[in-house]
Amino acid sequence: MKHKPIYVELPIKADLKEVWKKTQTPELHEQWDIRFSSISYLPKDTEEEPQFFLYERNIGFGVKVAGWGKSVGDHNKQDGTRTSSLHFGTNQKISPIKEGKGYWQYLPTDEGMIFLTQYDYEIRQKGLFGRMVDFFFRPLIGWGTALSFDVLKRWLEKGELPRLQYLRFCCSALITALFFLVWVYQGLVPKLLAMHSAELTILSHLTSIEGEKVRLLLRLIGAAEIMFGVVWLVYRKKTVLHALQLIIFPILTMSAVIADPSIMTHPFNPLTFNLSLWILSFVGFQLGKDLPTAANCIRTRRKG
Repeated sequence: MKHKPIYVELPIKADLKEVWKKTQTPELHEQWDIRFSSISYLPKDTEEEPQFFLYERNIGFGVKVAGWGKSVGDHNKQDGTRTSSLHFGTNQKISPIKEGKGYWQYLPTDEGMIFLTQYDYEIRQKGLFGRMVDFFFRPLIGWGTALSFDVLKRWLEKGELPRLQYLRFCCSALITALFFLVWVYQGLVPKLLAMHSAELTILSHLTSIEGEKVRLLLRLIGAAEIMFGVVWLVYRKKTVLHALQLIIFPILTMSAVIADPSIMTHPFNPLTFNLSLWILSFVGFQLGKDLPTAANCIRTRRKG
C-alpha cells in the first residue's frame, strides 16, 4: 500500500526574512520544532555548498536519536519564493526513519507568507512489521510537524516563546488525562463495580428512592461519568469542559453535604476533593485558551 508524503502548510503574518531566520538558524530552529532537541551546522568552505548538519532528539530515559542532514537554499525566484531542499537520515536502529527527502517553501503573500513543507522517508523496518510501524509513526511525525509549525506561527505573530507554549500544552494535556482518569474511575469503581454503600446512601437521600431502583440509578450515573471521561479524550474544546466542571463540582459538593453532613469529617471528603478538582478546572480553563494545535495547519496539498 502506497503512503502519502507528509505535507503541512500554514499562513504566517510575518516577514519572510524573519521566518527564514527562525527556521534556518539552528539555535532558533531547535526551540520551536518538537522533532529536534538540538541542531548543529557543520562548517562549509563556500556559501554555494550544501549545508550539512547533525541533529538529536531526546526521547526520554537518557535515550537519544541522532542523525544527519543536508539542506540547499534557493533564493533566486522572481516572485520572492524561497525553497530549502532537505536530505536527512540516521543509522540508529531505534529510529523508524532510515533516510528521507523533502523541502521547506516560503511563499510571500500580501499579509505575510505561507510556510509549507513536504517530505517522505524510507522506513527502516521491512515487510509487514515495517508497515505496521509506519502506520502509527507517520501520523505521529506529521502531527508533530504541524504542531511545531503552529508554535512557530505564534512565536512570530504573538511573541510567546516556544518553551512557554509547550509548557502550557503539556500542562493542559496532563490535566486532560487526570480528568479522564477521575471520571472513568469514579464511574466504574465506586458506582458500577463496588456499588459503594456511601454512594447508595447519598443518592437515596437526595432522591428518596430505595432498593433496586436506586441501584439502577447509580449504574446509570456511573455509565454517564465514564462517558464524560471519554469525552475528555475526544472533544477538542477543552475550555468548554472546564467551564462545565466549574459549575458541576460545586453542585456535587453541596449535594453530598446535604445528603450526609457527616462525610465532611471523612479524610479526602467531597469538599477537599471537589475543591481541588475545581481549582484544576480553573487552571485548565486559563491554560487552554489559545493553545498551539496541529489542527490549524493544512495537511493536504492543494491542487493547482
